[in-house]
Amino acid sequence: MMLALEGWSQANAPGQPVAPVRPVIDTYFGQKVTDPYRWMENLSSPEVQAWMKGQSDYTRNYLSHLPDRDALVKRIEDLDNATTRVGEVEHWGSRYFYLKLTPQDETPKLYVRDRLGGGERLLADAQIIGGAGQRYTISDYYPSWDGKLVAVEIAAGGSEEGMLRLIDAATGKLLPDAIDRIWGASVNWDPSDKFFYFVRLKKLAPGESRNDKELDSTAYLHRMGDDPAKDVAVLSRVGTPSLGLVPTDQPTVAIQPGSSYAIGIISHGVRNEVTLAFSPAGAVAQGAPRWKKFVDVDDEVTGLAIHGSDIWLLTHKDAPHFKVIHLDLGHPDMAQATVVQPASDLVLKGIGAARDALYIDAAKGGITHILRLPYGQTTAAPIALPFDGSDGEGPFTNIDQDGVLMRLSGWTHPPQWYSYDPAGGKVANTSIEPLSPVDFSAITSDEMLAPGADGTPIPLSIIYPKNLVLNGKNPCLLEGYGAYGISIDPGFDATRLALLERGIVVAYAHVRGGGENGEDWHLAGQKQTKQNTISDFISCAQYLIDKGYTSPTYLAGRGTSAGGITIGGALTQRPDLFSLAICNVGVMDILRFEFEPNGPSNTPEFGSIKDPAGFKALYQMDAYQHVKDGTAYPAVLLITGANDPRVSPWHLLKMTARLQAATSGKKPILLRVDYDAGHGIGSSKTQRDLILADQMALLLSVAGQPNAPASSVNPPQGQK
Repeated sequence: MMLALEGWSQANAPGQPVAPVRPVIDTYFGQKVTDPYRWMENLSSPEVQAWMKGQSDYTRNYLSHLPDRDALVKRIEDLDNATTRVGEVEHWGSRYFYLKLTPQDETPKLYVRDRLGGGERLLADAQIIGGAGQRYTISDYYPSWDGKLVAVEIAAGGSEEGMLRLIDAATGKLLPDAIDRIWGASVNWDPSDKFFYFVRLKKLAPGESRNDKELDSTAYLHRMGDDPAKDVAVLSRVGTPSLGLVPTDQPTVAIQPGSSYAIGIISHGVRNEVTLAFSPAGAVAQGAPRWKKFVDVDDEVTGLAIHGSDIWLLTHKDAPHFKVIHLDLGHPDMAQATVVQPASDLVLKGIGAARDALYIDAAKGGITHILRLPYGQTTAAPIALPFDGSDGEGPFTNIDQDGVLMRLSGWTHPPQWYSYDPAGGKVANTSIEPLSPVDFSAITSDEMLAPGADGTPIPLSIIYPKNLVLNGKNPCLLEGYGAYGISIDPGFDATRLALLERGIVVAYAHVRGGGENGEDWHLAGQKQTKQNTISDFISCAQYLIDKGYTSPTYLAGRGTSAGGITIGGALTQRPDLFSLAICNVGVMDILRFEFEPNGPSNTPEFGSIKDPAGFKALYQMDAYQHVKDGTAYPAVLLITGANDPRVSPWHLLKMTARLQAATSGKKPILLRVDYDAGHGIGSSKTQRDLILADQMALLLSVAGQPNAPASSVNPPQGQK
């Protein structure tokens, strides 16, 4: 039956526009595939825009009338504003740089301290740099080795593509250099501070489509004060034919003080394995590099660290949990590489070179382990950490500094930045990030194993109130991702308390396709094995039901980005398991993914329609193609940002239209559009808070749960 909401009626709401069906039939290797809403892929069409706006207006009105939605918004905002978050702390020269989001801010700003115990200075506010008329955010920042200069990447409206600006770290003065067509600049400074290497998107030629903008990106050398149009290309497909780059490759140049070599890093779309080349650093600085390949994708290298003429490589070659090998750049022969950290029960995630040692980031069951390998030694030793937590950002090392910086947190443990001093052998709290006052003492978490459909144990994290009764009547939000070998690690979120204190169980399914159990776990949920990702999510949902945490009446599933494949598959294969499915900026029609700018670079992970096996896998994981007419689907909330550069909004538009036409049930199919957002990267604090409130208000309403009273939180001193 239709939801009975206080203050809500069909009469006082704008109607949901009905989408015309205009079938397009494609034939892939003899199989015909019908696409009823292909016309929606033309986002510039006035008809598409009008339909999207009509759907968005309906959804905004619908969500705004949900019971106690306003109270949820206030509670989430209070929790969010009780916490000051500090991220990406880096140590360059004598200075410490970091991004900080205070209760007064909507997006993080860049701050600097001239020494660890010193006062902070505001260094970069994206809105001031970008100017009026649009909302700007800092995408990334890159200090010079001595900490005197900083390159700051800013973008508008969540688009992620923007401008690179330079700042004097001592004065905060904005320098005249300004470079556009930037998305992931990967700036690497020369120690002289006179020039740096960076990556720039191509300039579209007349007749080229916007779909071509992510092809043939190039690594350039930029000298301070020069016109960017004069920058010299030092690594590209066209300029370096001997390396065999293809249009979807992304080249980066890395150099380091104390090393006479430059490393060319070639990423192949979203593939984790890279190609590496080296050249005398002096030759690259003159704009005449002599690149020589020494690592290819078959070597299965995913990370590197350099110290002088030594290079360490992180690889899963014959080591699903990864190992670390060593080479001499004077004669880098992979056949002669020596293993310095063998594979073990730890999953190795990253490596970094500091002045004193090589540091290895590892994890087991989501818990971080940091290993230290002093130069010249053959055995790495673990560092004693203050508590069992996760370093979600990964540790920071600098070849000019001793030790390592890390940000540790847990599901119920707020984050803090710690530094390891090898001289004393101790880890100390830097006190850079204020401790969150949000009280999670009434909350606990469990790490469980759910039986998968094929018998494989699936890790499942469950966060819930300590007084929870396992009677099957608790609202529950189950999140799943499962792509690119990315792990969902334990992490603290103050706003999560707004859910938990209302009796909502929050769970994370560590499905195959992720990296929680190493590379084998990743490959077991990729391309032809992608069904494992979906099946694992369904198994975790069934486990929560079987153990009494929740039941289908109260269960919501959510997937974000590539997690759209996960929730989309669960929705179309087991609609009976859920009362609500939330697809947040997710891939819904992956069969058409290659026809948008970010699609071709994703074929290493999902496959390509250009070959039979790739088509078969993509068709199987395409949720849009598996919506069945006459099915009683649960409530569905599809969320998109109009400026999304990673997953085009048309994925969500087409899925909305298809579900609305197909469902035989009475539960709402809603499309939520944010016209000042993209993929969520660069969204403001208010935008994030409103999205969470909308999702949880809808879950509580669909589940028919009474509103629990919100508990209090003590804000920091002087804060209201």
